[in-house]
Amino acid sequence: MSTIMIVEDDPKINQLLQSQLEKYGYRIVNIEQFDRVMELFTAERPDLVLLDVNLPKFDGFYWCRQMRQVSNCPILFISARESKMDQVMALENGADDYITKPFDYDVVLAKIRSQLRRAYGMYAPQEGERTVEVAGLKLYIERMELAIHDQRIELSKKEALLLEALMNQHPRVVSRERLLEKLWDEQFVDENTLNVYITRVRAKLKDMGLEGAVETVRGSGYRLKATWEDQA
Repeated sequence: MSTIMIVEDDPKINQLLQSQLEKYGYRIVNIEQFDRVMELFTAERPDLVLLDVNLPKFDGFYWCRQMRQVSNCPILFISARESKMDQVMALENGADDYITKPFDYDVVLAKIRSQLRRAYGMYAPQEGERTVEVAGLKLYIERMELAIHDQRIELSKKEALLLEALMNQHPRVVSRERLLEKLWDEQFVDENTLNVYITRVRAKLKDMGLEGAVETVRGSGYRLKATWEDQA
């Protein structure tokens, strides 16, 4: 039984989500004390979080960042705020998806199932650690960790999937369509969402001294360039 934590201050939406999800066998943890979100998150260790943006005390972006410091569980925002900037901010703060209100409960359920499959089910990594290596840059897929020389950096689930696709195809180009399919399965997402993750991966590579390692190939997609070889 998967545990889903709902962080939503609208009692009506909260109750409707809980009743719908419990029909399908999910265990629900509802947050009622919004100054204890992280305390309850750490204690309950949910498999997935449904998180509103507008909350008492601190907003959902803040709590998403706090959760990402200790967990890579799927986080789905549910919000009445429809602007692209809010959606981009959610993704940049570590969310896996963003659902706008009013929403169709069947769509919410499908997105939850998709995220749980990717994180823990049929699409989750199997036993035995898988790695990909390009010119000394090593991706530990299950650990969601990237390493080169004595440097290591942690990745989110989707950042790891993105780098896995680029490294497996090196030095060939990976199309945007292929990346969208790999990162979001059969979900329909705005192509700008992929841009957010490309930006995040580039920033992490830059922090490791690997600037320019992800090249945009106009009209085709992206490819990994082992720019660090030239610096050796």
